[in-house]
Amino acid sequence: MSILSVKNVNKNFGGLKALNDVNLEVQEGTVHAIIGPNGAGKSTLLNCFIGRLIPDTGSVTFNGQSLLGIQPHEINQAGVSRVFQTPEIFEELSLIENVMIPAFATRDGAFTINAWHGVSDEGLLRDKASEMLADVGLAEKRHDIAGQLSRGDKRRLELAMCLVQDPRLLLLDEPTAGMARADTNNTIDLMKRIASRGMTMVVIEHDMHVVFSLAERISVLAQGTVIVEDQPENIKGNLKVQEAYLGGAHL
Repeated sequence: MSILSVKNVNKNFGGLKALNDVNLEVQEGTVHAIIGPNGAGKSTLLNCFIGRLIPDTGSVTFNGQSLLGIQPHEINQAGVSRVFQTPEIFEELSLIENVMIPAFATRDGAFTINAWHGVSDEGLLRDKASEMLADVGLAEKRHDIAGQLSRGDKRRLELAMCLVQDPRLLLLDEPTAGMARADTNNTIDLMKRIASRGMTMVVIEHDMHVVFSLAERISVLAQGTVIVEDQPENIKGNLKVQEAYLGGAHL
């Protein structure tokens, strides 16, 4: 069953057509990768999923609900979480404080526990945050200051901040960018564990090792258009993909 549906989406920035009649269906419980050369429109499309951008035309629906015209925090509360290309964490706070923050909401300037997370007690929330840190391999660092982490650990921390919200859809924008190969492989293993629990994931990634290690379905964007969508084993030899990346050379 499709959990995320994108139909006839167009987005222009002045004279630049960033997205051109994009159609995309993400099936629940799968890992769906979106790849393409630089400037293909991948991040623009992802920003349309989370309310940072509104398409000029077309529709984006999650679990049957339109995501257009609603606030990013409402999209988040509907069950969509995102790991950003550059980790967005609270660097001056401890890891466990970072993971607890997404379960709070600001109302009239005060932080209150947000009941939509299903946790109404701060002690239970701290326990849940500790579980998430253990899940991503950061339990021993839970009291460390987040700004002191390596880039790879910052990525894992941001992932824990998403997972503590029990999302139905996890969006990952280049989750291994800037990582050494060992960190990349550890991140792949972590995402495989998460996917094995039935989590739906959309991954934007330049590293084909990551893509082919994780994805069950791949959509290829070029010049704002989906030029092909297929299973990973059929993507490598696709002539359109080769042309988009390397002018016809082998991918």
